Amino acid sequence: MQTLTELGEAVAAKRKSLDLKQGDVAARAGLTQEALSRFERGKTAEFGSRKLLAVLAVLGMELQFVDMGTSGSLDELRRERGGS
Repeated sequence: MQTLTELGEAVAAKRKSLDLKQGDVAARAGLTQEALSRFERGKTAEFGSRKLLAVLAVLGMELQFVDMGTSGSLDELRRERGGS
């Protein structure tokens, strides 16, 4: 992930996969539901590291750093595997 929007989308996907509501995650992370909603929708210019770490902890996730270019995009992985 290279943008705040992509990060928000990933958080939203994880939250939904856990069948958690925005309001519940936000409350447990010490945020408003609106702040989490804006982040997940890519409608915020900034989302502080403390907020991000709190949300990730609620979702059972953590940050991991990798060198750029080592993870590949979904399209690249499909091409490598011969998919469409």
